[in-house]
Amino acid sequence: MPLNGRRAQAARNDELILTAARLVFAADPSAPISAVAEHAGVGISALYRRCASKEELLRRLCADAVRLYNAEADAALADGGDSWTVFRRFMGRVVAADLYALTLRLAGTFTPDPELRHEALRAQELSTRLFERTRAAGVIRPDIVLDDIALVFEQVAAIRIADEKRTRRLRERCLALMLDALRSDPAGPLPGPPPVREEITRRWER
Repeated sequence: MPLNGRRAQAARNDELILTAARLVFAADPSAPISAVAEHAGVGISALYRRCASKEELLRRLCADAVRLYNAEADAALADGGDSWTVFRRFMGRVVAADLYALTLRLAGTFTPDPELRHEALRAQELSTRLFERTRAAGVIRPDIVLDDIALVFEQVAAIRIADEKRTRRLRERCLALMLDALRSDPAGPLPGPPPVREEITRRWER
């Protein structure tokens, strides 16, 4: 059923606010919530009707990103095709959707609520299942651990220049190079110990 005029406008405002918030806080997590309203072209009262505080808005942005990540992981796990192709496509979709860049910028700027923690735990579970399935297929080098994959996402997400189209292309190029390095039959062992979970999660502490 199509939305009536008022509900349709509210839905448009919701999307405007969320899109603006992603852009504003990806550029500067310390920006005031008024900057989001200004960027979205809505009044501050319209924003506060949807999110009672900046912290609530930050939690929603991160929760949305993690849910999208989980949907991509679910889709990859449901795909019974070639293991490397499935894994490569999953990595590419996560990078293309820019899911890591925002959560990386917002880490430690707010207190996660139970819903976000639940989604994060599910993301960990799905990531583990997909990674272990890929490794069991023998298509990924044996000295790689799951948290290496998290750091690959972080390094690619860190690439950002003023031109959004060029940013996407540079990220695609970097990811392609890193995926080649993840393949089995490596030229030699990786230097240093692998990352540990505490190094990945510590940033969420305020």
